[in-house]
Amino acid sequence: MPKLPRITAKKALTALLGVGFYIHHQTGSHINIRHRTKKHLHIIIPMHSKKDLALKTLKSIITQSELTVGEFVKILKG
Repeated sequence: MPKLPRITAKKALTALLGVGFYIHHQTGSHINIRHRTKKHLHIIIPMHSKKDLALKTLKSIITQSELTVGEFVKILKG
């Protein structure tokens, strides 16, 4: 399994938007995203600061999106 990258919440959001997710709504500093075809996927991304996401938070976001770490890294690289 590849290492988890150190990325910001904005970069994680951009990667997920590129694979079928869309912004459903935002409450405060938390963005609620959903998948266009897989209606059961619902993820909340904290947009608290310009700092990198905690690795545990990023791992949770990747797991909730039903992607592997390898697939997510591949999406980030383009």
